[in-house]
Amino acid sequence: MIKFRVVLASLALLAVSSHATAEEKLTLLLDWFINPDHAPLIVAQENGWFAEAGLEVELVEPADPSLPPKLVAAGKADVAISYQPQLHMQVDTGLPVVRFATLVASPLNSLVVLQDGAISSVADLKGKKIGYSVGGFEDALLGSMLETYDISLDEVELVNVNWSLSPSLISGKVDAVIGAFRNFELNQMDIEGKPGRAFYPEEHGVPVYDELIMLANKDSMNSEKLQILVDVVERATQYIINHPDQALEEFIASNKELLDNELNRRAWYDTLPRFALRPGALDESRYQRFAAFMHERGLIKTPPALQDYAVELGG
Repeated sequence: MIKFRVVLASLALLAVSSHATAEEKLTLLLDWFINPDHAPLIVAQENGWFAEAGLEVELVEPADPSLPPKLVAAGKADVAISYQPQLHMQVDTGLPVVRFATLVASPLNSLVVLQDGAISSVADLKGKKIGYSVGGFEDALLGSMLETYDISLDEVELVNVNWSLSPSLISGKVDAVIGAFRNFELNQMDIEGKPGRAFYPEEHGVPVYDELIMLANKDSMNSEKLQILVDVVERATQYIINHPDQALEEFIASNKELLDNELNRRAWYDTLPRFALRPGALDESRYQRFAAFMHERGLIKTPPALQDYAVELGG
């Protein structure tokens, strides 16, 4: 487990009205290992902007990606990076977590096939093998995409490939994979000389949703630390969009051994247009539409009141 510590200082340059107590600490659990999806956090760290807010933030890579929301719910950490689809299911089970900001504001998940293979349309998947990593949401996602071509889940063979998505596709174990991130798996396949073709859920019957979001405990929504974190992330995101090449080098400098490779450099540029330019803003209609979709697909019992699981700080 790798830990990154950042010091957040005064928000004078961010023109905010509230200030945190000097040296106040905040623990933020990532959803996965450090990658370009987390760029605003890392770039802010490298530029020393966090040190201006009076917060000492510890970024922690999880040993188990499913644990961060549960630890935040239990009061063991302040913030967790998670996913909007999972948020709906977590709240449905009674987990007291609330979305207060967004990192990546569009889906990254996709259905991927080999570019030079026999599959040229989702319609060609009838009777084929489709690999997946996580059941539940990915099944629902795939089912909705197939239904746009009058194909049911019963008419394909689902194969659990764990996290071996692109290798399973390249080796011919499966004909397609669901759950491949378009900014990573597609680049990985291209680097290996086996380029892929992606079909996007939002173009095949699935409502648009936020991919990466920030969660906090329901009892912590009035914390000044959360507002400060959102403001710093917004500053870093604007900087990344304005200075993508320079920001990439700063991102890589945070851990050259792990991040300085072709895959991360390619993924960086594919991720840029997907960052939330206003991370604290909440698209209420988007969350309500997606909650209805999750209910329709049988993934949640009932759509709760929006304010019970997603908020816009200061609103």
